[in-house]
Amino acid sequence: MRAAAPAERPPKALTIGAVCKQLEREFPDVSISKIRYLEDQKLLSPRRTPGGYRLYGPADVTRLRTILRLQRDEFLPLRVIRQELAAGRADPEPARGKAAPEPRSRRRATVAVRGPGSVYRIEEILEDTGADRGLVKELEDYGVIRGEKHDGETMYDDTEREIIRAVTELKRFGVGGRNLRVFRTSADREAALLEQILAPALRSRNPERRKEAFEALENLAAIASHLKHLLLIRDLRRLAR
Repeated sequence: MRAAAPAERPPKALTIGAVCKQLEREFPDVSISKIRYLEDQKLLSPRRTPGGYRLYGPADVTRLRTILRLQRDEFLPLRVIRQELAAGRADPEPARGKAAPEPRSRRRATVAVRGPGSVYRIEEILEDTGADRGLVKELEDYGVIRGEKHDGETMYDDTEREIIRAVTELKRFGVGGRNLRVFRTSADREAALLEQILAPALRSRNPERRKEAFEALENLAAIASHLKHLLLIRDLRRLAR
């Protein structure tokens, strides 16, 4: 008689830090503060240990992945995401043993401090984005991108690369570098506003306070970006009337 197979152990619950690490490959801009914010908005309800630590089970991680994808891919506000989740919408958890899905080619930028290895030569940028060299020069001339000199060679970071990728797509609609001044001016003003709000904490000598300020900056940047998107959609709807 064949021996019964041992019962499979239930998946281990994860801490918020472990969840963040598990999802950061697909969602590079995910952060502990962002997950906490979603919990504050009643979109997540992880269980708590007697000591108050959050523990996320597989269903919690699946729900969080769904929320992040709806934000990233469909630009849905949290109110609508809440309705989608209440209606039973969820992304399936990757099968055990299978790799997580590849990140989308258009990655969300993050305000996190840039680390080593995240700068690229112009040839790498052109190959990755499909842009032409003339467009990159035009964007530099109009101050839309700002490369940095490394050993006499101009290098570009992840954010500059994604700007070039986005403008390459806009170029198909006849949008050129000179038309993008309005975007740059708007971004400069928003950055100045966020700096004004968080400047004291960002310049603090207390490492913990500065860390909290960077997390708050990411949250504010995400909220500001979403607000700008909503305002744009509202104005564009007028064109369709």
